Formats: sequence, structure tokens, C-alpha cells
Amino acid sequence: MSHLLTRGEIVRDHRPGDATLTGVTHALGRVLVVDDDEVIRRLIAVNLQLEGFDVETAIDGQDCLERVGDIDPDVITLDVMMPRLDGWETAVQLRRSPETAHIKVVLITARAQEDDKTRGGRVGADAYLTKPFDPNEMIRVVRELADAPQLAPPNQP
Repeated sequence: MSHLLTRGEIVRDHRPGDATLTGVTHALGRVLVVDDDEVIRRLIAVNLQLEGFDVETAIDGQDCLERVGDIDPDVITLDVMMPRLDGWETAVQLRRSPETAHIKVVLITARAQEDDKTRGGRVGADAYLTKPFDPNEMIRVVRELADAPQLAPPNQP
């Protein structure tokens, strides 16, 4: 059973040898988490890692675009308000490029106005979550977009 972190909890770095995830035999997919806020970036990353996703992070849109080809993610979680290159323009550039147009994009942002949600659709986002977000909802959305299998309830095949 995974523990979902909340914003107030401390996220500690750990080495892979320190953790044991029983029942996880392979990653559910690769996710690139893009947020300039280190706490939020780590919160999203840890929750997805605990669910079995392979997670990489980027500090802003420019970092995302520079690294996306090497990472080859199935899904990108993308903050909107970031320095250098914001999430709106990052999403537009991801959609313009034939190499990245197929990647699913989840905008995760504090911008909750209807105009912002509409803009999210116009820039090509596949999903739009507002901060503060429910970690369970974020995981559900990423699983769905990554076409990751849902975990079977105990005692079922």
C-alpha cells in the first residue's frame, strides 16, 4: 500500500536500495514532472514513484524541452507558471514537434479560472488539474493517460 504525501510532509531523498516495493515487477510508464517549485515537484514525483512509475524531473519548461528527447516520457505533468518558459508555451512546443506531439500532457496549476482551463485545451493539454490537487486524482489521471493497468484488489487475479 502506498502512502500519499501531502504538501506539509517532509519528502526525504532515498536510495533505491533503501526501498522495497513488493508486487511491482516493472514500471507502469515513464513520467516527466515539470515544476519550478521543488516541494511540489518532489511531491508529485514521490507519489508517482510509489505507484510504480519511472519518474524524471525538470525545473521549468526550457529544461523540459531540452531533456524530453532523452527521457522519452509517456506522460508529462506540467506546471503553468514557471520562469524562462511557462507551461502554456511548453505545451504548444511539445505539440508542434513530431517527436513529442504524442506525449500526454497534464497541466497542474494554481490557475483555476474557466478561461485558463479553456486555454489548457487550446494548447493541447490532455488533462487539467488545479492546485492544491488530490494526489489520488493526479495518480488516476496519469495512470489513465499512460494506459497503465489498474492494480487488482487483493485476492483477485
